[in-house]
Amino acid sequence: MFRALDDEQIACACHIHIGVPDLATALKISNHLRPWIHVLIALSANSPYWQGRDTGYASWRTTTWGRWPVAGPPPYFQSPSHFEDLIADLLASGTILDPGGLYWDIRPSHHQPTLEFRAADAAATPEDTALLAGIVRALTATAITAIDAGQPAPQPAPELLRAAGWRAARDGITGHSLDPLTGHLTPATTHIDQLLAYLQPALHHHGDTHLVHTLWSRLRAQGSRADAQRAAHRHRTRLTDVVDHLITTTAPQPPRREAA
Repeated sequence: MFRALDDEQIACACHIHIGVPDLATALKISNHLRPWIHVLIALSANSPYWQGRDTGYASWRTTTWGRWPVAGPPPYFQSPSHFEDLIADLLASGTILDPGGLYWDIRPSHHQPTLEFRAADAAATPEDTALLAGIVRALTATAITAIDAGQPAPQPAPELLRAAGWRAARDGITGHSLDPLTGHLTPATTHIDQLLAYLQPALHHHGDTHLVHTLWSRLRAQGSRADAQRAAHRHRTRLTDVVDHLITTTAPQPPRREAA
């Protein structure tokens, strides 16, 4: 049905599930998280190579995944019925085969009582995964606080949301980030600092402040994971060196004990 898209369906990602009581709550949280999707794409960018060559992107997975008919930033949903009516139309038109074909960066799970955050590349290290999870938890808690206070979710232009995601996928944390709410460019690292400041009450509430700030400071000092892959490749211009780098980065071997 999807022709060449199926042929190139080779991608891995880091999915984070957020427990929610019902669909209405999931959609409200999704609405509030949409303006920050691009920041987490930049933070997690870890896929510069595709089919044996450097794409020039920090997250080529984001770009290839965006070719699917129902992918990228999710719509702003007015209500559960708005969501259900749209899904019915997508199914009736053959655009998706089942609710599992909703490939939005954030979506209500079709088989778990959760909201899925799906925008991040597969993390290079367990620490990177913990950093992403801590930020997503704080984003969710901050969104719930805003929802309980009756604050409406911002509604950036869909075109700017997509443009922000594209730029984040291209440059990762080493470039500039497009704020979809203002249209202004800011260094990606500055935008991440601003996000963490915005999330500080939620980070503190969950006891995640030290962990998240420490892991972010470490990643910032080391540089992007995409650039680390390129550095491994430059040594001998062999992609096998990139694979070896990823293996040792993801699962470093413990030091050997000397025999007694």
